[in-house]
Amino acid sequence: MLNDILGSTDHRLAIIIGNGINRYGNAGETNSWRELLRSLADRYMPEYANHLPSGISTTEFFDVLSLRAARLNTGETALQKQFCEPLRSWRTYPHHRHVVGWARQNNCPILTTNFDTTLSDACGATLRHVSTREFTDYYPWESYYGEHDVVRPSECFGIWHINGMAQYHRSVRLGLTHYMGSVQRARGWIHRGGNSRLFSSAGAIHSWRGSSTWLDVIFRNDLLIIGLALDEVEVFIRWLLIERARLFQKFPQLQRRAWYVETKDITATGKGAFLRGVGVDLVHEQQYADIYGSAAWGPHGMDELPSA
Repeated sequence: MLNDILGSTDHRLAIIIGNGINRYGNAGETNSWRELLRSLADRYMPEYANHLPSGISTTEFFDVLSLRAARLNTGETALQKQFCEPLRSWRTYPHHRHVVGWARQNNCPILTTNFDTTLSDACGATLRHVSTREFTDYYPWESYYGEHDVVRPSECFGIWHINGMAQYHRSVRLGLTHYMGSVQRARGWIHRGGNSRLFSSAGAIHSWRGSSTWLDVIFRNDLLIIGLALDEVEVFIRWLLIERARLFQKFPQLQRRAWYVETKDITATGKGAFLRGVGVDLVHEQQYADIYGSAAWGPHGMDELPSA
């Protein structure tokens, strides 16, 4: 099924990539998100350095870490900076170049929940901005890694960081408080502002406030989601998928497709029910090699850069 999606010319595809791409194969030995979180716990909550206690999400755990660090006179932005520093050593592997190479070849936007630069390093992309007029390093939503200037994020290749980028450590969304801040910011553009709000009319999708940000991709493209757990902790992206479904229900002419690729059958689970409920089709592959090692990605980018 993944091969069929990648091989079709009927879709205006964008790829949403989670941390799974950094856990596949040898990448899992060098690019460890949980190891970063563990290192912060080692500094500020050593009693939980070796295991995350049950009954608390990773985002809530970061908020608790932040509160503990504040009592030790370490501010939240300092904590974010400490989290980002090790990301510089994360490495790009052949499967990163496979996926990014396909996206470049097909002029396909990439959205990632990751903070690191393994995807942009895979193609030598540089940091660019649609506009710097209202730039904020807390929410650099008009900033991307690419090779060319972008006007509409939904229409061409670029690598966009949904939850912030290591380049701007204050942008990194790690805690539940951070996620709710992102929801609040996006909600204002989607539902407030008269004719400039996304839900004001079907035509607003061409000029609403978020049309120059990565949010443009969420609402205008078909979405292929890989390597992303999308469990209950991903409140921001889940909320966006709900808003996407509501937009398409209000304006059916804007309807786009979406696929979630997984290796476990989640049809009967709550996550499966949620995804189907917001218009996302489930695609089951037998193993991770069928996703990241699929021949459908082609040889793109494999020989363009050294294998780090």
